[in-house]
Amino acid sequence: MKNKCWLDIKNATAYKHNYRVIKNLSMKLFDNERIIILGPNGSGKSSIVDLINRNIYPLVKNSSHFKIFNEELIDIWKLRKYISTVNNEIKFRINKNLKVKEILLSGLYGRFCKINNPKKDDLIKVKKLIEKMLLNEIADKKFGYLSDGEKQISIIARAIINNPKVLILDEPSANIDLKSKIFLIKKIQNLSLLGISILCITHDISIITKDFNRIIFLKDREIIRDGKPSELMKSENINQLFDINIKLIENGNSWDIFRE
Repeated sequence: MKNKCWLDIKNATAYKHNYRVIKNLSMKLFDNERIIILGPNGSGKSSIVDLINRNIYPLVKNSSHFKIFNEELIDIWKLRKYISTVNNEIKFRINKNLKVKEILLSGLYGRFCKINNPKKDDLIKVKKLIEKMLLNEIADKKFGYLSDGEKQISIIARAIINNPKVLILDEPSANIDLKSKIFLIKKIQNLSLLGISILCITHDISIITKDFNRIIFLKDREIIRDGKPSELMKSENINQLFDINIKLIENGNSWDIFRE
């Protein structure tokens, strides 16, 4: 049985501050897919997230449509229930004295603070998620004492506590060191076992693994390639995408970069 399409965009164009950030974009994303949108800065990656989250709107044209969960008239509250987005701004909203398990709990209440007198069922949900995502070692650590990678995965865990249909990761590896990145990559791999559709927006080749089953190359606000990572992660394709000259070597479940 074919998966349903949760995002259907046809010939969409959108502007932000009088600048065209999306031009004639067409794509379909399906349930249970784990997708990477890869491209250089300024290629329009984050603008796609803005479209999905209704921060910007596509121009209305007869030859175009923009559907989420097969609907063009989208209820914003339904959207927030079904789609969770993690970006790098969220970590600045979290109290550094909150423990990881308290951060996860706060997600059930739509807040970024300590929850007093939580329901027993909610504590059970937090405990189960900690076990599923293998976060036992950091569950009682305060947010301010976590590595950047631990902070990021804590925020990701908080984002899925309410069982969204789609998880969007907007540049998840930005501003983190190598050790934190390795930790984060391993935890993102665990997400593939939870049955959530994942859309990861990035310019960072090093976080791409074969756990993602689709990769979309975005350049100059247009899709130039769309397929499986094993097919598209080739030196010539990456060089064209980023206007660079490197050699890409397959290394087990991921790829390494070497200068030519």
